[in-house]
Amino acid sequence: MDLGIRGKRALVCAASKGLGLGCAQALAEAGVDLVLNARSAGPLQAAAADLRARFGVQVTPVAADITSEAGRAEVLAAAGAVDILVTNAGGPPPGLWSDWRREDFIRALDANMLTPIALMTALLPGMIAQGWGRVVNITSQSVKAPIAQLGLSNAARTGLTGYVAGTARQVAPSGVTINNLLPGIHATDRAVALDTGVAQAQGISLTEARKQREATIPARRYGTPAEFGAACAYLCSQHAGFIVGQNILLDGGATNATF
Repeated sequence: MDLGIRGKRALVCAASKGLGLGCAQALAEAGVDLVLNARSAGPLQAAAADLRARFGVQVTPVAADITSEAGRAEVLAAAGAVDILVTNAGGPPPGLWSDWRREDFIRALDANMLTPIALMTALLPGMIAQGWGRVVNITSQSVKAPIAQLGLSNAARTGLTGYVAGTARQVAPSGVTINNLLPGIHATDRAVALDTGVAQAQGISLTEARKQREATIPARRYGTPAEFGAACAYLCSQHAGFIVGQNILLDGGATNATF
């Protein structure tokens, strides 16, 4: 399917690996020029070179901490006007409610709520002015069904979800859509970290921990960054203009809910 976005320009955050890279690859395959952001310059430069070679699109890598004011300023200056924004940041660490203090919540809010909001605040006016734009926020299945040990993530990402619910409907008349993609477990470094925690807690191997988690997923496997990226690219396409303010699960059926 031709997504109709060849020649558009996208900013993709946390794009050197994992779900962010999956989104960048799918957009590049659709002919979208990219501004890629991640903290580590080495993996980011490698990802940019690969995308240029494979898809022949323009790719501008910007190594910076997108969750800091200075980092966002650097990324936005390099990005300029963009048609597509994909927000993404690593989730806060798991833990127990009694271990978290105010500063822990502030860090979580900065990374997973306030940073996406700041990026939207900066880039939505340009999209509105041109009468077209797409924003996709990578959040988590935990906004539909909270995960007990991920209380910091539950709180911050749910706050972002509430913000998007109202804002998406305000900008839709201008041809701009905002939607959220809610990943369940995917084969990324985040999955390895979570499975490592389970393995250590239960005294089992990493392989056993993964098999244990896979058994709780109706699809009986982890998702892949490639299929996640394909869903993101579709939401960014010309065909998705009537999808507004939605929270779309990609979790292999793991969230047991009717709606």
